[in-house]
Amino acid sequence: MEQQLDFLVDKVVAELQKKLAELGEKAPEPKAAAAADAKAGAQQEAAPAPMASRPQETHAAPAEPERTAQIPNPKWKEGLDELLASTPARIGVWRTGVRPLTKTMLQLRRDHAAAVDAVYGEVSQEVLDQFSLFTVETQYDNTENYLKRPDMGRVLTEEGVRLLQERCQKKPQVQIVVSDGLSASAVDANLKDVLPSLMDSLKSYGLSCGTPFFVKGGRVASMDHIGEILEPEVLVLLIGERPGLVTAHSMSAYMCYRPRKGMVESERTVISNIHRQGTSPIEAGAHIGTILSKMLEQKASGVKLVL
Repeated sequence: MEQQLDFLVDKVVAELQKKLAELGEKAPEPKAAAAADAKAGAQQEAAPAPMASRPQETHAAPAEPERTAQIPNPKWKEGLDELLASTPARIGVWRTGVRPLTKTMLQLRRDHAAAVDAVYGEVSQEVLDQFSLFTVETQYDNTENYLKRPDMGRVLTEEGVRLLQERCQKKPQVQIVVSDGLSASAVDANLKDVLPSLMDSLKSYGLSCGTPFFVKGGRVASMDHIGEILEPEVLVLLIGERPGLVTAHSMSAYMCYRPRKGMVESERTVISNIHRQGTSPIEAGAHIGTILSKMLEQKASGVKLVL
């Protein structure tokens, strides 16, 4: 999706540059213009019909563009390139007059729209069905209330509690929970790589897993309420992070030894920035399994865990 948006931004900028170039050229004489139109019409009639595969070319995703500075003739090009290579931040975007370049503004608005969609979107049911994840909800009620009342995203509904009691294994060694959190896009983008890698890692360590499920409208501390209900030895919550203008697809993995109500944040262990431009989803899944095995060995998590 991001590659398609980049393609559209480049196309819009190219059209704008073309229009500006046309405006800068001298207008043709009326007779010459008429002759040119007639010639173009004849060429169009003689031209063969477009190939059937042409629409597919339009929708093909372009390669990820290389990040380059827009500053003309920088005094220290090597240093600028070094900065670009060290951070995904918007560096060296330059300006036209007193405002940013058109392409920069279009990219900024694109990334902002993607962040808003991540917060207000919903996880694809197809992704949940792929891993046989049933859904329970917190007391968040709706997205606006979820943003204003974080406490309501920490407690499951009565129906959610009943579903866990009926469908989940009690006192599992490892409990896996998935939640949309603040980015449904993060689950859609990363779960298909993170979850299989995590399951393989648990298997390699000889660890058993309970019944995975999905929490809609969940906050990090919802793992405490789930811990009270299912009593797992360790629990991992794969949850969408707050989106930004660099990426709207970042996921975090919060892990805890024997989660329970009243836990403080220092008792949790977390891997953040799981996405294709950050921590690789496949590598993250394998590393999560390693951390969970150490939690079980040391009977600890958070600041008490030695990694």
